[in-house]
Amino acid sequence: MGQSRREFLKGSAAATASLLTAPFAAATPSVPEHESVKDEIVSLFQGLPGEKALKIFAPSAGGKPRLTAHLNAGKQLFVASADKTFVLCEALRQADSPDIDEVLERTELALDSSVWSFGSPAFNPPHLRGVISERTTLEAMITRSDNTATDMILKQVGVNNVRRFIKEAGLTNTLIPDSTRALTGYVFGASNYLTLNWKQLQQVVQGPLVHPFFNSVETFACSANDFVSYYSRALRGAFFQHHETLTEFRRILTLCDFIYVVPLPLGVSAYAKSGNADSPGFHARSIAGGMFFDGRWVFFAFIINWSAAGADDPQTVDRFFDAIHWSLKHVKRALSD
Repeated sequence: MGQSRREFLKGSAAATASLLTAPFAAATPSVPEHESVKDEIVSLFQGLPGEKALKIFAPSAGGKPRLTAHLNAGKQLFVASADKTFVLCEALRQADSPDIDEVLERTELALDSSVWSFGSPAFNPPHLRGVISERTTLEAMITRSDNTATDMILKQVGVNNVRRFIKEAGLTNTLIPDSTRALTGYVFGASNYLTLNWKQLQQVVQGPLVHPFFNSVETFACSANDFVSYYSRALRGAFFQHHETLTEFRRILTLCDFIYVVPLPLGVSAYAKSGNADSPGFHARSIAGGMFFDGRWVFFAFIINWSAAGADDPQTVDRFFDAIHWSLKHVKRALSD
């Protein structure tokens, strides 16, 4: 099996109960919008292949109107590592404190064969083992989208706690796997995907894909609506009790490489998590987060799933990234006028 196939996932405090579960639209004021920008943004994505979804939401501020644009925003799609933001958020919620950076530095996690997973450019199994701080592990999960780091954090915080947070936040189209190792094992047809050891994982990926990446058992899935609903609260501190925890959340999300690969517009504070997957016949890209400039927040999500015979499809990726770049430039210009 080719290397790209084995690494298909590469790259790949709560304020109140009512705030956690309140419908996103309920908090949206009824004010005029930038109508002229919407169609222009959506048209940038219409010619792309496959299934696309996007949502951009800038709340009204300082008497200035809100801005919204959306396409298939309620559609659940495969988003790969973009869902790791929920793992990050729950980990920080559990460590929430005024000295959270010290708490995370003191918390040691085991890096060994029990958590090794493909798609780990930072922790590079089987060549690295030892003890790593939780803070470094969180950074690896976001900066390099490291799957071993992700499984270390899921083991630390508990996948069911992450799923409980997702449910309490009202994110009904969001799914995360038990681990990235379990996801790999499942899509390659391992009956014991929940208990695969490292040696078994290496063996099972020698066979063909049995299940699609986007499935109802082990997957990373979300909708543009869910992402924007989540980020519009998370980036403004709704899920944390201490400002220091919010600062750490924002700091780690500034490390996302897609901020510079797409790229997002210059002159903004950008926070995001991205995802990508490539295998012959199926490809996915996603990025979601928020940006802040001139006293305005903009929350966004862009997702694409498409079919192409090759192991990669750089032309479609470039077109998707260009559409994102110009969309957010249009938004920044409209809100800065």
